[in-house]
Amino acid sequence: MHYNGAMHGCDELATPLAWTDASGALASCNPAFASWLGVSTRRLESLPFLALDAEEGRLAALLARLTSNGDPLRVRRARLRAPGGAERFADLLLVRTEGGLRIEVYPADEFPGTDPASALPAALHAALKGLAHEIRNPLAGLKGAAQLLARRASVRSDNDDERELISVIGDEVDRLTALLERLVNPAPTRAFELLNIHVVLERVRMLADADAGWAIKLERDYDPSLPELSGDADRLTQALWNLLRNALESGANTVTLRTRAEHGVLIGEVAHRLVLRIEIADNGRGVPDDLTERIFLPLVSGRAEGSGLGLPLTQQIAREHGGALSYRSRPGHTVFTLMLPVPEDGNADA
Repeated sequence: MHYNGAMHGCDELATPLAWTDASGALASCNPAFASWLGVSTRRLESLPFLALDAEEGRLAALLARLTSNGDPLRVRRARLRAPGGAERFADLLLVRTEGGLRIEVYPADEFPGTDPASALPAALHAALKGLAHEIRNPLAGLKGAAQLLARRASVRSDNDDERELISVIGDEVDRLTALLERLVNPAPTRAFELLNIHVVLERVRMLADADAGWAIKLERDYDPSLPELSGDADRLTQALWNLLRNALESGANTVTLRTRAEHGVLIGEVAHRLVLRIEIADNGRGVPDDLTERIFLPLVSGRAEGSGLGLPLTQQIAREHGGALSYRSRPGHTVFTLMLPVPEDGNADA
């Protein structure tokens, strides 16, 4: 790789730096850049910068918005892949120059080569395989018992509530079985369908009623005018149940399920005309101070019996839907907010 004038004095810098030529091909980089990607500078010579993008065109879309007036563009949590190398996650600072593009890399050093919020360690994956094997048999037993109860209830016509609860049991067994399969054998997200978020929330509320019953007050603050959104109902049920269960386990006696519409929302680098805001608010203990910076990392939990998987999985589901998960918390008032974009053309595949 040929070093141009821009590289003068950069060889000793620890910050990974690279430059492209006018065509977008890598023209030069410092040793820190090649080392960070885990390849030699020779492997990078004349390689198109966009060939490093492991996110199916995200960088190309962002570069189209980059101006030539010298204003930098910050790309958060970019995912890059070098030829024959492992994937790397980092923040990028991109600047148009007279001859091309300057790239500055700010790696997530404490989690090299992986995204801590969405990827589970290999050891955890192995443990999950063993756990899944142990759980499948009890789930099959629960499924059979639910089917037997459903047959018995079908001969009576005086208890609709009983039949509805039996149906919930069967549906939840199916959902847990599918979740186990997804944890052990991750598969591409299935095709999204148009759905009503309040139908999902009502199913989650029924689960909470069965779990906590009279011990907690569940309040609904729904905006009935919200449009349908594009998503996977089972995955969203899992995400919202994770959030609601955390609220139930926080010592709260009141939990509020709230929905609102937000206009002109930026999620990551993508602007959305309309976004649904779903909030799970509780009056429990709040998030411990020592967990505020790590709460979305796998295996981090504020409870001794907690798995530390609920929030990372919920964040992953939010990302699958092009959305975002955030929270604010103090003792007596914690709100987890799930933002989900609505397709502008009403198409479930948007």
